[in-house]
Amino acid sequence: MSIVLDQLRNRGIRFERMPHAKTFTSLEEAEALGVRADDVLKTVVLDVSDGHAVVVVPGDRRLDMALVEKAVGDRKTHLATEEELRRDFPDVELGAFPPLGSAYGIPTYVDPEVFAHETVIFAAGSESESLKARSTELFRNEPVVVTPLARENGDW
Repeated sequence: MSIVLDQLRNRGIRFERMPHAKTFTSLEEAEALGVRADDVLKTVVLDVSDGHAVVVVPGDRRLDMALVEKAVGDRKTHLATEEELRRDFPDVELGAFPPLGSAYGIPTYVDPEVFAHETVIFAAGSESESLKARSTELFRNEPVVVTPLARENGDW
């Protein structure tokens, strides 16, 4: 978590720390914090041809892999495995990857629906603590690609 906290502080981004019971998904995180699922960011690490990438969507959304592949420009894109995550990001607990790929030198893709929320809650490397920040501040000066990545859970 310290790499993310350092990055936020260095960029002058105000945030609130929110401890909670240990969680593994954005939906569990929302429940533990007593907030709506769409207020929590779901951050997913992808395995792409040249390494990894991160996609960020509201917690109540499901990734649309066709949209993800189009955004990333790689038809071989797939979700990173737990083994890959443990190996390549040993300081991040499973299910708690932050929405700031630049902290790890990887590209970040953000669904535009994220910006429909004034504030967002997100994991920052720990399964038992989240951070809350204004969405525009969180991604200000962050090299992200804003593009559709998901559908509403019932939208199939």
